[in-house]
Amino acid sequence: MTAFARRARATAARMHPELSLVSFTLLSHLEDRGGCRATDLAAHYTLDKSTISRQVGVLEKAGLVERRLDPTDHRVHVLHLTDRGDEVLAQVGGARRIAFQERLGGWSEADLTRFAEYLLRYNEAAAGGGGVE
Repeated sequence: MTAFARRARATAARMHPELSLVSFTLLSHLEDRGGCRATDLAAHYTLDKSTISRQVGVLEKAGLVERRLDPTDHRVHVLHLTDRGDEVLAQVGGARRIAFQERLGGWSEADLTRFAEYLLRYNEAAAGGGGVE
């Protein structure tokens, strides 16, 4: 698992020089949700608010994320991808798909199905607090 995590971080660094694995994950979450508050990110990833604040600051400086006032509550800022953030995320997503196709292209349908089932099972156990990640 350690080798898997190291490889994921190294791959993220090669995909785009501005995007760490954490940055990619946060941008993907914002895209998936159509924006959210920093506190929502912290809660979802069980990270300290200061950690999220630092990460969001890096993404803002890079022009990938912007804060907008929540239309229903002007005391709240919601994080959204900028146009540049959308472009970078799409670029990295395309590169990741190619990398997965290269790695898994020779696998049989049965192997791919089992692999997907194992990943789902692992993620479900992790989401349920089933041990150290």
